[in-house]
Amino acid sequence: MLGDNEVMATIAVKNLSAGRKFYEGKLGFKVVHTEGDQAVTFKSGKSQLLVYQSQFAGTNKASAATWMVKDVESLVKDLKAKGVAFEHYNLPGLTLKGDVHVAGPRKNAWFKDPDGNILALVE
Repeated sequence: MLGDNEVMATIAVKNLSAGRKFYEGKLGFKVVHTEGDQAVTFKSGKSQLLVYQSQFAGTNKASAATWMVKDVESLVKDLKAKGVAFEHYNLPGLTLKGDVHVAGPRKNAWFKDPDGNILALVE
């Protein structure tokens, strides 16, 4: 069944050039493959992220992709230095410390790409 296969996150953007600039330039992804001016595939650890052009970009109001990271606070600091703005949510059981939401040992942070897609970091 599907559980035995790899999965690829897909994120829609309105303007592929602007999306590529954000994902490659600000977030540091490396391009694996391009499909003309319609899509670009990035390497993300052992996974891949497909960013494609769509008129429906940014319409999802939930997290589009989540990265499991070792140090959320350090990564937030690095991304802020590149101009990434972080979201602040009032969620039950989470305490906001700077741009990081904390629940016991778990740390989360959320930010949006230029089209409003919500991206998450979890430690």
